[in-house]
Amino acid sequence: MSAPFPPSTMRSWQYSRTAGGLEKNLSLNPAAPLPTPKPDQHLVQVIAAALNPVDYKPAEIPGIIRFAIAKPATPGIDFAGAIVRPASDSPLKAGQLVFGACGTNPVAGGALREFSVSWIKSTVAIPKGVEPIDAATVGVAGLTAYQSIVPHVKKGDKIFINGGSGGTGVFGIQIAKAVGCHVTTACSTANVEFCGELGADEVVDYKKENVLEVLLLKAKEHRYDHVVDNVGTDDQLALHCHEFMASGGVMVVVGGEPTMKAVTQTLKRKLLPGFLGGVKGNVVGFWPEQKPEDLQQIVEWMKEGRVKTVVDSKFSFEEAPKAFERLRTGRARGKIVVDVASATYKKASE
Repeated sequence: MSAPFPPSTMRSWQYSRTAGGLEKNLSLNPAAPLPTPKPDQHLVQVIAAALNPVDYKPAEIPGIIRFAIAKPATPGIDFAGAIVRPASDSPLKAGQLVFGACGTNPVAGGALREFSVSWIKSTVAIPKGVEPIDAATVGVAGLTAYQSIVPHVKKGDKIFINGGSGGTGVFGIQIAKAVGCHVTTACSTANVEFCGELGADEVVDYKKENVLEVLLLKAKEHRYDHVVDNVGTDDQLALHCHEFMASGGVMVVVGGEPTMKAVTQTLKRKLLPGFLGGVKGNVVGFWPEQKPEDLQQIVEWMKEGRVKTVVDSKFSFEEAPKAFERLRTGRARGKIVVDVASATYKKASE
């Protein structure tokens, strides 16, 4: 007699503190209760999860784990999986493969467990020709790249992407090319050829050149219509963006460290006038908005081969802490994926 599906309990990576690093506090609960979805949420069986800096950086800010995250918490937002019980009034069916963002907490989404919940607006069907492992990487990084670029550009625009080889940058280069932009990006020496293969028209090697000096020099020939900063650690780029951006251009700052120094610099840029050290250009922060139509466009480009997933490394479910260690190095080329159940989900859902 086969076991009931879904089961009453599941395996789930959990943490209740982050002192010394989130990954050092993860423990695998072998019998956690399944989450209970709300009427507008799907219950999904997780096939794969992809990690992002947002999965650990905010949780490690003093006070966040105490006040903003229910404990025990399960990290992970990006997921691909199979619908177990669809949300009310959803066209998605039980057994259908889907991807997107899971959970209800923007810091601890709950992807690193065998079953999770996802909102209707955060979940899109995986089309034939796209593998779940690839679709799992899109929810945060792909959506961030899309929304930080597409609403701000038109065909023929020149765009600069700082940080082209990371999870968001990899998508950013390809998405910018998909909408017809001329792309300049910055990365380390080891990734120059890689970024060119993704489609970048020009690549600045920050190990050999000063990125700001290169941008100011290029501005004598052309200014950038749009700028995306996926790194966020060089405040000089924001302070001087008006010198290399075209009139009406926007600099979207995606990356950055959640530290008091970073917050102080952001307030300084926003509140002080230019002559006192504030920003003279149009610099905005960013947080992705869950829009199924944006996820749908990205996965259609993936199906067409215009946007390809780059997986830096893949870890088994049992190796989740090691996946976080890799993420923390900051040297991942593309996305880091945790394989939760790619070999077993079909059998379990039958």
